[in-house]
Amino acid sequence: MKVLALSGSNADNSFNEKLLKAIIKNLDYKYDFDFATVKGLPMFKEGVEAPKEILDLGEKVGDADMILIGSPEQQHSVTSALKSALEWLSSSVHPFHDKPVVIVSTSPMPQGAARSQTRLKSILAAPGFSAHVFNGDEFMMGIALQQFDEEGNLAEPGTLKFLNHFFDEVDDWYAQLTK
Repeated sequence: MKVLALSGSNADNSFNEKLLKAIIKNLDYKYDFDFATVKGLPMFKEGVEAPKEILDLGEKVGDADMILIGSPEQQHSVTSALKSALEWLSSSVHPFHDKPVVIVSTSPMPQGAARSQTRLKSILAAPGFSAHVFNGDEFMMGIALQQFDEEGNLAEPGTLKFLNHFFDEVDDWYAQLTK
């Protein structure tokens, strides 16, 4: 399965980007990953043709079997960079139509960006998306500063165990969705 891991952060040292890269490293035997980021994309402007960077991202989304979004939380919501990219992708092009989407998040705070996931699910339910969002167990990793070792690996065995359980559920959901 081709999975696009999309980082919703524009931070230089993004914990959510680290989380996606750790997932890619731990599950590369299971999925064919591609990585993309919203970092550096132009802000959405209504009535303007989508720039090449957005069209390229839309093509990556369209080519993937499933999208895995790492969604940081800012001010109890998704980042402005992620929201802007999604606005482009729901107005200029529509690559999320019938696309399976899975959301993961991490945060320095204990709640693990839970509100970001809730807001993102609401955004993906808006007209222009028509995505299929995974709503089983949620992967929200709190206290991100303690979750990674020096090489960016997930340091807690319990986190790795839950990550594998989470993606087993995702696989079951995907199989039901695509049969």
